[in-house]
Formats: sequence, C-alpha cells, structure tokens
Amino acid sequence: MKYDVKDLGLSERGKLRIEWAEDNMPVLRFIRERFKEEKPLKGVQISCCLHVTTETANLMITLKSGGAEVALTASNPLSTQDDVAASLVDDYEIPVFAINGEDRETYYQHIDAALELHPQITMDDGADLVSIIHSQRENLVSGIIGGTEETTTGVIRLRSLEKASLLKFPLIAVNDSKTKHFFDNRYGTGQSTLDGILRATNQLLAGSTFVVCGYGWCGRGLATKAKGMGAKVIVTEVDPLKAIEATMDGFWVMPLEEAVAMGDIFVTLTGDINVIRREHFLKMKDGAIVANSGHFNVEIDLKGLEEISEGKKVVRDYVEEFRLESGRRINLLGQGRLINLVAAEGHPASVMDMSFANQALAAEYLKREAGNLEPKVYKIPAQIDSHIAELKLSSMGIRIDKLTPEQVEYLSSWQLGT
Repeated sequence: MKYDVKDLGLSERGKLRIEWAEDNMPVLRFIRERFKEEKPLKGVQISCCLHVTTETANLMITLKSGGAEVALTASNPLSTQDDVAASLVDDYEIPVFAINGEDRETYYQHIDAALELHPQITMDDGADLVSIIHSQRENLVSGIIGGTEETTTGVIRLRSLEKASLLKFPLIAVNDSKTKHFFDNRYGTGQSTLDGILRATNQLLAGSTFVVCGYGWCGRGLATKAKGMGAKVIVTEVDPLKAIEATMDGFWVMPLEEAVAMGDIFVTLTGDINVIRREHFLKMKDGAIVANSGHFNVEIDLKGLEEISEGKKVVRDYVEEFRLESGRRINLLGQGRLINLVAAEGHPASVMDMSFANQALAAEYLKREAGNLEPKVYKIPAQIDSHIAELKLSSMGIRIDKLTPEQVEYLSSWQLGT
C-alpha cells in the first residue's frame, strides 16, 4: 500500500483520538453498522480530498466498511493531524497522502497520488480534486460516476464549471443540505473559529470589537458566538438581504472601510478573494488581529500586506506580526488559512457527525443512481436529509410529534379555509 505521512510512530495516539471522536458521531456509527451488513459501496473506488482530522478518519472507516476502496489526501496544507494520518495507514490500512505543513508542490503531488486510485467517486472539500481532473487528468472522467462537495467555496467553483457547461460528471453539493450548513457551518464554524483564535492569541473577547466579514451561515455562527462571549460585533456584507438580517439580529452593520478603524479582531468568511486589502490594513489599530475562516487563503490580501510592511516576525505559534511603515502592527493568524484547523482541531465531532453522514449517504446515492444523473450540481435528496435529522434526534434521545391523518389531509387540501 502506498502512502505518505509524517511518522507511523504517531499512530497509537491517533487511534485513541479517532475512537474518542467516534463516541460523538452516533449518526455515522448507525450508517457504518448498516454499511457493514449491506456493503452498498462494494468495489467502488473513492478518492477523497478532505481535512485529515479525527472526524474525517471516521468517515473513511465508514466508507471502507461499506465495501469501498478509499484514498485520502489533505484539502489544506496546514489542517492535517499527523497522528490521525498515521493511524489510518497503520491501524485501518487506508492510504493517506498528507503531512501537516507540506509545501504547495507536495500538496498537489499528494492530490495526484490520491487520484492514482482511478476513482469512480470523488469526495472534495474545496473542489481541488474536481479542478485537477477537469484541467489535468481528463483521462479519469470516463470512469467517474459522480462526486460530492463539502464546503461553500467548493460549491461555488462547481457551479462556475456548470454555468460554463464544462462540468463533466454529476456532483452532489453536500454543503447545501440542511443537516450540513444549518449546523456544521453555523455551530461548527462558530465555535471552532473562536477556538482557533483563542488558542493562537489568548485574547479576551469580552469588551473587544470583533469584525465578521460575511454573514452567510458561517458568519452567522461566528457573530453569535463572539457576541455571547461579550464582544461588540460588527458585520460587513455585500448582500443587502444578509445585511438586513444581521441588523435584525442585533449586530452593527457597516462597510469594512468604516469598520477597520474600530475593530480589534477581524475574521473573513466569504468564499471570495481579497476581502481585507492593503487600504484596510493601513487604517487598522496598532495590534489588530486578522484571521480567516473561509476555505482558501485568498480572503486576506497577503501580498498587499507584505508590500506595505517593513518587516515581519513570528511572535507566537500561528501568529505573524507585520510592522507597517507607520510603526503600527498587524497580527496575521495561521498564514491566512483556516484558523479553526490551523490553530485548533476544527469542528467538534458531534456536528461533523451530520456532515459526514451526508457524505456517506451521498456516495451510496451516487452508486445507486450511476448513469441516471446528468453532469450537473445537485442537492442531496430531501429524504436523505430528513433521515439524517431523524437519526440525530434518535441518538440524542429526542422524540417529536407526527401529523395526524386529519392534519395531513388539511395541509394537502385547497378546499378547507377559515
């Protein structure tokens, strides 16, 4: 078995952490037990480009339990948990190509290595596998029945391919399922982003001015959590509907150009490029903290920050201090990459439970529907989404009401009124 990880000697610790995460992933465990019996993915080859974490490890084990042959590579050079990568190779015989801190060249070599599996299904977090297949490995397309995408940024890239009529196989936008973005993006990103910022800086949030750039589901979650810890929260937006919602939710809303002079901590969560730029850095307070929790390291204008700086130094783990010509300092966290995975451990397992249940069931759906789907971006079927919610409630010991036959009839009738 080919693989490339930092050190197999880390596997014992990694296995313990994978098992700890499994205890908090009951929905995925339910699915794994069924997969073991039914083998719905028997003979299917799945190449995965995801954050190599304890939660992802449990997804890989579930897919393998369902009969799939899987290969895993990292979707971010700084998010790999090396002990988890080692355990997947050593304890579960799953090939992994990921090393924390790998350079750009190695990152793409590892993607190529995962694609050597000649996948029938791709599983992405950011659409790098799909992008490489469409631009450099078109020879693989004929064997692919479909793929899945985990994150907002990746879905944006896929819809761009679809709009240009260039998409060559069907993709399931797992990110768009309700049991993913309502929970993973809001509660997972909200908590884990703060966790990463606090681990990196040890700053007190209470009384600080916290600027959230983007009020999608990730931004909503982060703004709410920061407010709950006593921060004064400013939201910046380009979408008028989201700006109204942020206002109604009790946050200050203003252009970033105005917020930069007020903020102590800035976080980008937009999925777009150069959200915080050189003109913004020049107006920031001395000691301002800047972080990103969008998928790629493009939301902060890193080149612009370098160009207006006289020097930089690492002042703490994951904290680089840039000194501007004015003498003011800007503290960049995690090289502008996902701070929740660079400085912390990413989302809690209990919320990733639903996200990765979506991934597992989406793979099963693609196998079942092979040949019936066009090269388009699809949402996961509503019945799968609902089933995951039911499993989660059951695992929490929560029961809910059911409609009576009379209520079902009323809701389906146009004759009954006031």
